[in-house]
Amino acid sequence: MAEVARTIRRLARESRGTEIAEAAAILPLLFMIVMGIFWFGQAFRIYGTITRAAQEGARAGAAPYCSSCGAPNANAVNAVNAVKAALTLAKLDPNQASYPSPRPVFNACTVVTGPTTNCIASASGNICVQAPVQLSNTANGATGICGVSVSFRYPFVFTLPFTSLNNRSIYLTASARARIETQ
Repeated sequence: MAEVARTIRRLARESRGTEIAEAAAILPLLFMIVMGIFWFGQAFRIYGTITRAAQEGARAGAAPYCSSCGAPNANAVNAVNAVKAALTLAKLDPNQASYPSPRPVFNACTVVTGPTTNCIASASGNICVQAPVQLSNTANGATGICGVSVSFRYPFVFTLPFTSLNNRSIYLTASARARIETQ
């Protein structure tokens, strides 16, 4: 019995191999932190890209166009084309974009009909372009600043093993507004 107690005391004082045990306990946690930083960085990059694409779309939709050329909803077509071009340039698939949920609510600029959430149907099946809409609050029934609103959402899939975020798709929403130019 004394021999066993002596062996246990000697093993308790022994420090060889503790570095390996500590590394085995810490490295998986450190690896998860590094992977999390990487994937959240990717999500932030995509969020910045889709926000910039929405801004480009709103700017293109607000530019003046030939109203006598007979092209219906030319503002919306210009906006959608600009968004798709920006997403393609950033190596993102424009077909993965979808309508935001819920859609933004604006008052129509032309006739006082109350709030609207309608997207221009002929523009695209996945990017919501609303025009002309009021971008500013008005008082006493006066007409506010008319503009274009572009909004959509884009999926991002996290790959973070051993977490609840593994292979979970989240939707990043982008929206932008621009005042309609008259000249």
